Amino acid sequence: MSRVPGWLGRVGARLTDMGERLDERRAEVAREEAGTDTAPPPPERKRSPAGPAARPPVVLAPRPDPAQAVPWGVRVAAEAGWRLLILAGTVWVLMRVISAVQLVVFAFVIALLITALLQPTVARLRRHGVPRGPATAMTAILGFVVIGLMGWFVTWQVMENIDNLSDQIQSGIDDLRNWLLKSPFHVTDKQINQIAKNLREAVGANTDQITSAGLEGVQVVVEALTGILLTFFSTLFLLYDGRRIWEWTLKLVPVAARPAVAGAGPRAWRTLTAYVRGTVLVALIDAVFIGVGIYFLDVPMAVPLAVFIFLFSFIPLVGAVASGALAVVVALVTQGVFTAVMTLAVVLAVQQIEGHILQPFILGRAVRVHPLAVVLTVATGGMVAGIGGAVVAVPLVAVTNTVVSYLKAYAEEQTAAGADDAATAPAVEDPATEDPAVRSEAEDAPRGAPPGDTDENTEDSAHRD
Repeated sequence: MSRVPGWLGRVGARLTDMGERLDERRAEVAREEAGTDTAPPPPERKRSPAGPAARPPVVLAPRPDPAQAVPWGVRVAAEAGWRLLILAGTVWVLMRVISAVQLVVFAFVIALLITALLQPTVARLRRHGVPRGPATAMTAILGFVVIGLMGWFVTWQVMENIDNLSDQIQSGIDDLRNWLLKSPFHVTDKQINQIAKNLREAVGANTDQITSAGLEGVQVVVEALTGILLTFFSTLFLLYDGRRIWEWTLKLVPVAARPAVAGAGPRAWRTLTAYVRGTVLVALIDAVFIGVGIYFLDVPMAVPLAVFIFLFSFIPLVGAVASGALAVVVALVTQGVFTAVMTLAVVLAVQQIEGHILQPFILGRAVRVHPLAVVLTVATGGMVAGIGGAVVAVPLVAVTNTVVSYLKAYAEEQTAAGADDAATAPAVEDPATEDPAVRSEAEDAPRGAPPGDTDENTEDSAHRD
């Protein structure tokens, strides 16, 4: 009797196990009938009472995208940085190419400036019935003859007055030395002699460089003649066939950007023309008034100095200061301190009139460049390419400013026009909702007839034929 309870327990356990299996089978059949592919839940694993406690599973957080982990400001700076590096590399390569053919580039740029100055004369001659070829040849030859005469006149005046000028300079140096000895600055004769000795030693130490510069003079003369010839022929062809050259240049521009460039080109040319004409007029006024002033002050070589002032005035701000300082120095060493002060007063008065009246009135709003931009541009052009770079820097910046402003306005105008077209575009009618009578009438109309033509119009046209 003692074995009965154990037997009954085993039978009950087996019955319970069979019931669980039947329940699982019924659940599988139900899932198959419902069409679900969900896997059955795993059976619970019985823990051993004597086993250690199971550890909870460790869930690792997903790592974020590296691009998203970088702060937004750093990402923007990096995007702008590599683009700026590409632009800087492009500019560097372009500058290297320009420096390799610097003579050709300068000759063409000077030809553009001369063409902007002479082109109105060609247009005026053509309005009077002169053919294009003779008008171009006459204008170009006359312009270069005038420029050559100016150079010859300055050289002739300097050579004629060099002996007299050297005597006056020596006398002026002696007067300046006596004035310094008697001045309240307490300058001694020993100090003046030491300064003169230092100057002589500096000249002696640089004798080799001076000699090499003299030997390179032949190469400089050859390059100058080559540049003059290139400038002359470039000006001649630009005056004669400038429109065709511009049209050919437009063909090199992509078709999508061609309308914008075609509109920016004439505006850039007007800006360049206005700059050249205004600069020439302002330089002429400066040269005339300062030349007259130093002539009445008995400063030697007043006319050559006036020509120098005219030429240096093509370098904005810096050129006027340099030419005025040259006139003051000549007046100081030849006529004394009082004449130098009066010359300085004349130069400052004319430059003030130029800066506040002449340039705003003559140039107007055609060349809108801030004075700070002018100073930085002239300094950069002079450092990169010397005097030639200082001359062409400001017109280049003025033309660039005009082109960029126009392209920006053109892009905004195109964007606004596209938005207006999208807003005013008629709605496309669904053919399914179209009136069948109207559709059949349109199908019966002859092909190629304008909308609204009917059989009556077709008969009338046949009768007229």
